[in-house]
Amino acid sequence: MNLATRHTSQPPSAIKPSPAVKDPAEGTTQKKRIESIDLLRGLVMIIMAIDHTRDYFHADAFVYDPTDLTRTSISLFFTRWITHYCAPVFIFLAGTSAFLYGNKTGRKGLSFFLWTRGVWLLVIEAIILSFFKTFNPTFPYINLQVIWAIGICMIVLSGLVLLPRRVILLIGLVLVCGHNLLDGVHVPGEGLGAFLWSVLHDPHNFHYGRFLVTVKYPVLPWIGVMALGYYCGRWFITETDPARRRLLLILLGVGAVELFVILRWIDVYGDASHWFSQKNFIFTLMSFLNVTKYPPSLLYILMTLGPALIFLAFAEKPLRWLGSRIATLGRVAMFFYLAHFLLLHILATIGALIEGYRLRDMILSVPVYNSPELKGYGFSLGTTYLVWISVVLMLYPLCKCYDRYKRANVGKKKWLSYL
Repeated sequence: MNLATRHTSQPPSAIKPSPAVKDPAEGTTQKKRIESIDLLRGLVMIIMAIDHTRDYFHADAFVYDPTDLTRTSISLFFTRWITHYCAPVFIFLAGTSAFLYGNKTGRKGLSFFLWTRGVWLLVIEAIILSFFKTFNPTFPYINLQVIWAIGICMIVLSGLVLLPRRVILLIGLVLVCGHNLLDGVHVPGEGLGAFLWSVLHDPHNFHYGRFLVTVKYPVLPWIGVMALGYYCGRWFITETDPARRRLLLILLGVGAVELFVILRWIDVYGDASHWFSQKNFIFTLMSFLNVTKYPPSLLYILMTLGPALIFLAFAEKPLRWLGSRIATLGRVAMFFYLAHFLLLHILATIGALIEGYRLRDMILSVPVYNSPELKGYGFSLGTTYLVWISVVLMLYPLCKCYDRYKRANVGKKKWLSYL
């Protein structure tokens, strides 16, 4: 099975919003939490966990891609498809939150924070997450995924924030709308040039001795998404009229969805994967929605960010019981992200032991769904959903405690801004 074509959903945005009333070039001390941002981030955190649970528990995850229309089922396809919303939302909101954070510190302070935060995220992806996913202290396999992409994007944004906002908008639009022109460009081999091009736009696997490095999230389009999120951050400062913000979000969200439908129907530009009529309407719809994530195509970004913007437009209201708990996860997204991988791997190890596998079979040298030692392992989709719900419920009390601690100490302990 080709590692380059497999996937997991993603990660959280790394900066929590603290909106204020001035431009980042000036700085301010006025703060007010934007709960709709936390709510949306928390919601996609929960959705994201479905996909990672599927990777560790669903039997079919070890056999075929859930978006393979020749083999998948309707329920399995949409179980995977709904998680497409996670990475674009995380990265877009990371840009939005960066603008809001800059209102406190000014652009120079924001630039320094983004740089150091980005480097820290690269360390998290390469070391901490690699261990949580494999339990292998020799690190034979490193998968550069969403946390890696967010880290690179933040490092780039640390320079972009020194530019005028309109220039940042232009850069974001060019990268998001134009990167598909590079789909046909490939650099063969596993040398430095091939690796750097893979980091920018072409997902690939690289073998260096006994080490396998997979570049799953090429960063060019993701830099564009974060830049657009940064530009839109000004809409969320307290001086912006809520009615105007809602109108802007609705217009942009509806426009993105309409543009997706038009471009996908024409099927000429915006995605390397074409759609075809299938055996029935629902499978034809699945083909229509089955756009490219690695790297994220223009159509993929329109399909996911459009509804997310509409959600933000209508979610700006006082949170009720369930919404407040979902928002708690959104405020501690990185904590949840790290903890859920660790917990999933522990539970999957228990599941493997129950099914008769050895403990060492869950000490991995490749992605769990490609492990030859786990051939035949796995559970039904229904069981996978039960595990997913259990993981979210088990992690919520820990996230709530950490959220309380963080909010009580974030101004006193700077390291809290990095987790």
